Amino acid sequence: MGRSAEEIKKDIESGNTALGIEFGSTRIKAVLTDGTTAPIAQGSYEWENRLENGIWTYSLEDIWKGLKDCYADLAADVKKQYGLTLKKVGAMGVSAMMHGYMAFDKAGNLLVPFRTWRNNITEEASEKLTDLFGFHIPQRWTIAHLYQAILSGEEHVKDIAFFTTLAGYIHWKLSGEKVLGIGEAAGMFPIDSTIMDFDQKMLDQFDDLHHFDWKLRDILPKVLVAGESAGVLTAEGAKLLDPTGTLQPGVPMCPPEGDAGTGMVATNSVAVRTGNVSAGTSIFAMVVLEKAMQKVHEEIDMVTTPNGMPVAMVHCNN
Repeated sequence: MGRSAEEIKKDIESGNTALGIEFGSTRIKAVLTDGTTAPIAQGSYEWENRLENGIWTYSLEDIWKGLKDCYADLAADVKKQYGLTLKKVGAMGVSAMMHGYMAFDKAGNLLVPFRTWRNNITEEASEKLTDLFGFHIPQRWTIAHLYQAILSGEEHVKDIAFFTTLAGYIHWKLSGEKVLGIGEAAGMFPIDSTIMDFDQKMLDQFDDLHHFDWKLRDILPKVLVAGESAGVLTAEGAKLLDPTGTLQPGVPMCPPEGDAGTGMVATNSVAVRTGNVSAGTSIFAMVVLEKAMQKVHEEIDMVTTPNGMPVAMVHCNN
């Protein structure tokens, strides 16, 4: 037996709900769940990346228009189904297409257009870092984009104060927190699952490769595992999501994750020796391992579950 509309309305009015927002490659999706975690309303917004100067990108305007329109579509669905204005939610989280590169200066300005995971422009960096670390660094990973920019002598690199992924950027603007869920962080830079953080030896090895004023750890987001607090929706963040001012701030937020991490959770494939396959704008298979692999396999990418367990991933652009 499903729950009655009256029971669901009580959850909406009391804020016994959770809001999930996902930035996919072709659609932004918002889902509201009730106190039993059942979906009760949804919204969406279709968008398309564009090829500019040889780079696959979405503009900041695309990102924020998409987020607002997607949330407005969700709020309209709540109104249509239950006759209620959505004013508060109990918890929320953001996920987005993994990897890619968004670099910011001290003032928070984006230094170069967002480089998405679709850009296979970092072959030299990918090969050199894989050799250096003894760990496979795919072309789409954030650190490969950063090192390629260094190798190519890009002017913006000296000015980087913070770099992150799309999910990390949106979470930062909604909460003020420069953090990342460990599964998504694993697509920025290799993770040491024994300490649930970036691999310190590899961080030191990378800093030996450049002569900029920054140290890599200082410009990376802080790594969080599932269940840790990642801040709350600020008043400024609530306005970005809902310009009408109806949505109340103060919503607890979970660490922002990548779409592979949310896929593992949605398919209940988070435990060791479980796996899943995703066929979307890219296609990939993932298996949760008992321990990290001992040697490099260039066809296998090492990421993690949202609670930090090592995951072997085979990924193909579609």
